[in-house]
Amino acid sequence: MTTHSLDISGMTCAACSARVEKTLSRVPGVTRANVNLAMERASVETGTDVAVDALIAAVSKAGYEARLRRDDLAAQRLADERRDAERRADERQTLLRLVVSALLTVPLVIGMLPMMTGTGHAWIGPWTQTVLATGVMAVAAPRFMREAVAALRGGSANMAVLVVLGTGVAYVYSLVLVLLGETHAHLHYEAAAVILTLITAGKYLEARAKRSTSAALTALGRLAPREAERIGPSGAEIVAVESLGAGDRVRVRPGAIIPCDGRILAGQSSIDEALVTGESLPVDRKPGDVVITGTVNGEAVLDIEVTAVGADTRLARMTRLVEDAQIGQAPIQKLVDRISAIFVPTILVIAALTFLGWWLIGGDAVAGMVSAVAVLVIACPCALGLATPTALVAGTGAAARAGILIRDIETLERTDAIRTIAFDKTGTLTLGEPELVEIAVAEGSEAELLALAAAVEAQSEHPLARALVRRAGADFPPAIETRAIAGRGLAGVVGNQRVAVGNARLAAEEGADRASLDALTSRLTVRGTTSFVTIDGRLAGAFVFADRARPEAADVVGDLKARGLSVVMLTGDNEAAAEAIAAETGVTDYRAGLTPEDKVAAVRELGTRSDVAFVGDGLNDGPALAAAKLGIALSSGTEVAREAAGITLMRPDLRLVPAALDIAHRTKRTIRQNLVWAFVYNVIGIPLAAFGILSPVFAGAAMALSSVSVVTNSARLARWRAGVK
Repeated sequence: MTTHSLDISGMTCAACSARVEKTLSRVPGVTRANVNLAMERASVETGTDVAVDALIAAVSKAGYEARLRRDDLAAQRLADERRDAERRADERQTLLRLVVSALLTVPLVIGMLPMMTGTGHAWIGPWTQTVLATGVMAVAAPRFMREAVAALRGGSANMAVLVVLGTGVAYVYSLVLVLLGETHAHLHYEAAAVILTLITAGKYLEARAKRSTSAALTALGRLAPREAERIGPSGAEIVAVESLGAGDRVRVRPGAIIPCDGRILAGQSSIDEALVTGESLPVDRKPGDVVITGTVNGEAVLDIEVTAVGADTRLARMTRLVEDAQIGQAPIQKLVDRISAIFVPTILVIAALTFLGWWLIGGDAVAGMVSAVAVLVIACPCALGLATPTALVAGTGAAARAGILIRDIETLERTDAIRTIAFDKTGTLTLGEPELVEIAVAEGSEAELLALAAAVEAQSEHPLARALVRRAGADFPPAIETRAIAGRGLAGVVGNQRVAVGNARLAAEEGADRASLDALTSRLTVRGTTSFVTIDGRLAGAFVFADRARPEAADVVGDLKARGLSVVMLTGDNEAAAEAIAAETGVTDYRAGLTPEDKVAAVRELGTRSDVAFVGDGLNDGPALAAAKLGIALSSGTEVAREAAGITLMRPDLRLVPAALDIAHRTKRTIRQNLVWAFVYNVIGIPLAAFGILSPVFAGAAMALSSVSVVTNSARLARWRAGVK
């Protein structure tokens, strides 16, 4: 399967996005299509034999424009900048139309006040009204006319069709009366002018508010610099970032933005990672440390070896993840789209019935025309189409700014339902930097035991292995045929001896008897994680490792419990190590000595009682992260953990776990508020308009206000902060 991302132009309401989504879904070979009205973007999943041109042609036939978003980040950034410039130009033009329309509309409203209030005739003549209203139609109506014609040509009806019909009927009716010499009749020019002016004002405010909801994603897109200082055989040269390759050496001067993912070769500096990871304070980085594209170098010159550029960087993956989440649709939005697809035709029928009812039953065709216009205007489904996507864009963008990456809308839905949080221990609740604190020798010398164990553990990236190798130094022989035994440890051959290092289960499998294990364990004085060493099946010794809980772990556990959530710790470590960390962090329910398979079973068992989130960072956490209702991975962990998780925390700070739950809850609540707000406008407004209680002028104001209120409510999410300092 292949996923294509398209920029869509010309959509104005929920009916438009539903039409585009339906059109794309009908293209042969397309398995899934999602369209986001707020971002004006579509995500289309197809077979490999589907041409992008076929997708673009289908959208064009439906009356809209589509452009493929590029994988080349530099080219896409230029395209985004051009599109942003076009949007800003359109925004300025909309503001100009609004000002001109308002200046022409105000005299109409003032002049028609006596007739509108029933106290006399209009203060300005019918031909003057005609000139003013025609000016408003010429300035404000063409945009809606173009959109309406494009929609009708594509076989659909949208918000623009309702606006053009409503204002067009009022204007043409008034013009005909003037041409027939009916100078004392109640003209309705002011209704057409006011409606167009108010809707134009709503479009302008809506565009500005939509930009604020997507500000976080826009900021991410602008982080990567365009040029870098590459150090080559002939010295330093300034090159385009796209020309960098893995293994190149770049120099980053103080205050400059780091242009690539890489590893520091020379220099030591503080790095501002706030916009990428949400970390508020600069972090110290030294030779050997990893740096990220888009972060800002502090006070010293750094030489960096390039490991990834462009689409392969962590910033690019993060941006794609946020984009994918924002394009997705909540289940409730899919229902809204189905309603929107038949909404406009239904409103056209209601408007026609309103006119016929007033004319045939009430005998007042003019009142029927006015009420029908009000129905057409109040029913525009803009707010319905914006309710979910604007909240989703603002919420996921705010989360990304805080260092919380949410994979998709389904993850957001699941997050709000979580009632149990299960934590891995090593590297998650703890710092993952254990130290070797005690050695017990059963056979041979301590130095020999360390050397043999380090030879095997040198092949592993496990924190305990790194701690043992650090203690042994560099003086140990090589090992061959080393292999990891899941949930137990490692074994290999050193010289002509088989050496195994791991937990008691592995030692027993290698041949150590229970009595020897218990006797050696009784000699240990420090509580922690115990690893046993066997040589050719004989118990040779034991190591005790101690890890420290993260400083924030106890507060986070307390916070989660205060929210009414159950907190569980699942670890492969022994009972003593698990008990020590549980006591330190306030966890009362923990399971020790678990293999990866045992963790999966524990997660599933917990899931029979409530929805479970699993928080982990290691390679062996991947299965549990995938098995949980929600997987939360720390970015300090392995790629496997991050790929299996629905949420990735961009920095290893456990306070982001409750923050993720918080932003998910707020986003879902905002979506519900927006939908209620949008439906209330239509459910209350349409009957009022049909029965003549709501005039076209007030209908136009209410329609514009509904869209602006929905987008503004969503924009509040963009101001959310994680509360982590």
